[in-house]
Amino acid sequence: MSERDLEVVDAELVDDLLPAIPEDRTPAVPLADEDPDAWLSPEAQADVKAGIPEETSKAYKGDMDRFTEWCVSAGRRPLPAAPQTVTEYLSYLKRTPRPRTKRPYGPKTMDRIIASIRSSHRAAGFQPPDTMGARKVVVGYREELSLAKDPAAQPKKASPADRTVLRIALGELDRTTLAGKRDAALMLLGHALASRGSELVPLDWPGNFTELPDGGLRVRVYRKKRKLWQDVTVVLDPEPDLCAVRAVRTLAAALADEDHHEGALFLRMDRWGYLAPPMQREGKPIGDPDGRMTIEAASDIVQRSIERTGLPGRWRSHSSRRGFVKSARAAGVDIVDIGRHGGWDDKSKALIGYVDEEDSQGKRNPLAQIGKAATKAQEEQG
Repeated sequence: MSERDLEVVDAELVDDLLPAIPEDRTPAVPLADEDPDAWLSPEAQADVKAGIPEETSKAYKGDMDRFTEWCVSAGRRPLPAAPQTVTEYLSYLKRTPRPRTKRPYGPKTMDRIIASIRSSHRAAGFQPPDTMGARKVVVGYREELSLAKDPAAQPKKASPADRTVLRIALGELDRTTLAGKRDAALMLLGHALASRGSELVPLDWPGNFTELPDGGLRVRVYRKKRKLWQDVTVVLDPEPDLCAVRAVRTLAAALADEDHHEGALFLRMDRWGYLAPPMQREGKPIGDPDGRMTIEAASDIVQRSIERTGLPGRWRSHSSRRGFVKSARAAGVDIVDIGRHGGWDDKSKALIGYVDEEDSQGKRNPLAQIGKAATKAQEEQG
C-alpha cells in the first residue's frame, strides 16, 4: 500500500463487483427496507466513491475478494455474512501463513479487513455484521504476538530521516549527476515540506512554486489526508548541502538543460540517466505518460539512498515527514507550529504520537528533566 500503510477507515465503499441491486439503484447507507428513499443516484454514487482514497478503495476490494473466495471454499455466505462467519475468517487468517511472506497477516491489516467487510456490506445495501467476536480475535492475537516479542505486534513505521540522517545520506550521493540532483531535491524538499510521498510526487515546476523576495520558495502542496491546499514557505538553509531551495533550483536547471522546462519536477529515469523512458508491461504502455515518478519510486529512492550508508531503520518517503518532526523538536519548535507547517490537524493523534516518541528521548525525557531539577535544587541548597 502506499505510503504503503493504509489508515483503517470504516467508510462506505461503492464497488461494481459486489452483488447487483434491483432496479439499478445503489442503496444509501444504512439501508432501511421500509424507506423508499433509501437509494443513491449514479451521480451520488460517483461522489461517494470520489471521497474514498484510491489506495483504500483498492485495498478494500482486495480484502473483500479474498473473503468471498474463502467463504466459497468454506461453504459460507459472504453477503450478508453472519457474525460467526467473520469471526471464523479472522481466526483462519491468524493461523494461515501467506504464500509470499510465509507469515499470517498482522493485527493492523486484520483490523482493516474487518473494516473492509463492514464497508462492503453497507455499499451492497446490507446491515454490517456484528464484528465483536472478530475484533476479540485480533485483540488476543495482538497480545499473543506482544508477549512473544514478535515485531508483527507493532505497526510498521517509517524511521525518521532528520537532518543528521539526511546529512549522512546526501554525503554518499553523487550530486553531479541528474539522478543525484533529483534524489537530493526529493529528500530535502520532502523534509522541508514535511510531506508524504503522495504530496511530493505531484509537484510541478514552476506551477507549484513561487519565488520569494528573500530567496526562498513558496510551495503549494495538496495535503491529501485533509483534502486541502496549503502554501508552505521554504527558506534558505544555512547549510548549503541541506538546503531544499537550492536543491530544487539545481534540479530545475538541470531538467531545463534536458529541454524539460515545466511540468513534473520528479521524473523517472533509467539506469543511464535518460528522462521519462517509455515503460511497457505485456506489450502495453504503463506509467505516467509525462514521465512523473510513482509514489513507490519516491520511497525506493529514500530507502536506497539511506540504506547505502548502513544506517539501520525502515526508510520510506514518509521518513522525511517524520524526520521533519524530529528535526523541529530538536530545535525546540512548538508542536503547534510543527503541525501547521506540516499540514497536520491541530488535534492530530499521528503528530502527537511522533512528538511523544521524540520527547521521550534524551533531554526531553521526563525523568531526565526531573533529575536535572533535583540536581539544581541540591546545588542551590548547598
